[in-house]
Amino acid sequence: MIAIVISTFNKPVTDGLLEGCLKSLNQNGYENKKIEIFHVPGAFELPAKVKHLVLSDKYISVIALGCIIKGETDHYHYISQSVTNGIMSITLEFANKSSSIFFGVLTCQTKELAIARSSHNLKNNKGYEIGLAAVNYINNYNKS
Repeated sequence: MIAIVISTFNKPVTDGLLEGCLKSLNQNGYENKKIEIFHVPGAFELPAKVKHLVLSDKYISVIALGCIIKGETDHYHYISQSVTNGIMSITLEFANKSSSIFFGVLTCQTKELAIARSSHNLKNNKGYEIGLAAVNYINNYNKS
């Protein structure tokens, strides 16, 4: 099973990331019945849910999808760094577990940049790319 944890904040963008991710997984042999999707309110909540899923030992891969868009305050910097450090910490902590963790969180300066990276154009969709990365890892490195 593959788990996808997705933030519902910036929903139009994260929905596009999810769509791209699912397309890449489906195109590479992972049917929707082999994928579980979990929603969290915002990017800040991603690391906790990712850790919970890794600890369950149920998933060969856990993919985190989210979007943080720069606004008028420093909030963007704190959340971006916290989420990035949180996911990295979990990745390092559980490097010897059978689950691989993938970081598919956009950190964009503008809404337009976020939309461009989550569009229906799969060439630019970062969700599609992270799905391919997960498939590549599962097929080539996750031989436990």
